[in-house]
Amino acid sequence: MPGNGLVSSIRRLINSEARLRTPGPFEHLRQKMDDVLEDGGIMKEVVQPGDGPPVPQNASVLIHYSGFLEYSDQPFETTRHLRYPRMLKLGREVTLAGMDLCLLTMKKGEVSRFLLEPQYAYGDLGCPPLIPAAAVVLYEIQIIDYLDSGQVDDFMALSPEEQNTVPLQRLVEVVNTVRSFGNRCFNQSHYEKAKDRYKQAVMLLGTRETQSNADKDGIRAALLPLYLNLSITELRLDRPHKALKYGNKALEIDSANTKALFRCGQAYLELHEYKSAHGCLLTAQAKKPFDSDINNLLRKAATCYKDSLDNQKDMYSKMFRDLRSK
Repeated sequence: MPGNGLVSSIRRLINSEARLRTPGPFEHLRQKMDDVLEDGGIMKEVVQPGDGPPVPQNASVLIHYSGFLEYSDQPFETTRHLRYPRMLKLGREVTLAGMDLCLLTMKKGEVSRFLLEPQYAYGDLGCPPLIPAAAVVLYEIQIIDYLDSGQVDDFMALSPEEQNTVPLQRLVEVVNTVRSFGNRCFNQSHYEKAKDRYKQAVMLLGTRETQSNADKDGIRAALLPLYLNLSITELRLDRPHKALKYGNKALEIDSANTKALFRCGQAYLELHEYKSAHGCLLTAQAKKPFDSDINNLLRKAATCYKDSLDNQKDMYSKMFRDLRSK
């Protein structure tokens, strides 16, 4: 028995030495990769190319990622189980220095693999018990989307006077980025957060001092989708009065806007103002006669309006019968 233990120890030693002499999977992978920083610390292989410009400095990124140790086919961390991964701010919420640098090389839709040496990953000490000391790690990263939140940060750091001198086009870009954050929250059913983002964008446009008619038209054009976003968000929050307010604001900008008419129709319907709902939806249907959403809601409004009139008729008939019987 003691001899068997000695044999096992010798075999483990031989296997370890053989592994050291034989190039590991990371070394084979390294041969196919590009040196990002030209110091061998971050190596990259593009698995699926992306589109558009690379991720800008200080952006907020929506990513899926998985981290692996050598000789392990199970990740030590991953976001793949998440339906909605959290949006991360570069330089602030991406805590691994090497991953920050990796993301700056990527484009929207891209999937890439990165080998990170310890100085760009978990250092000489590692992160026990998951990451051993001086470990090289492999990350597979997918850029789902990103927003240039650095541009928003720069704008918000300006004084109100300086913000007012910024070209309108830049202001609109900032507003569109804030709105995109709101859309992201809305799509994840975080309606209060979405509402706050949309209102922030409206506020940025509302504080702008405009001189020319062209600037006024530009601001009104940027406000229209925000009012529509706010209207549907308030509907999701079961606040039809506020939804109606924003729907009417949208109609003040574009009286023929079918989305605004539809939102107002929805709000009126929830407020049991069936005649007003019917009127808004009829106008919307005249603009888009084959829109199934409009037609379905119009039928519902017409039924509710008819039932309401029938109930009123029955109530008045009963009231008059009671008066005659006295």
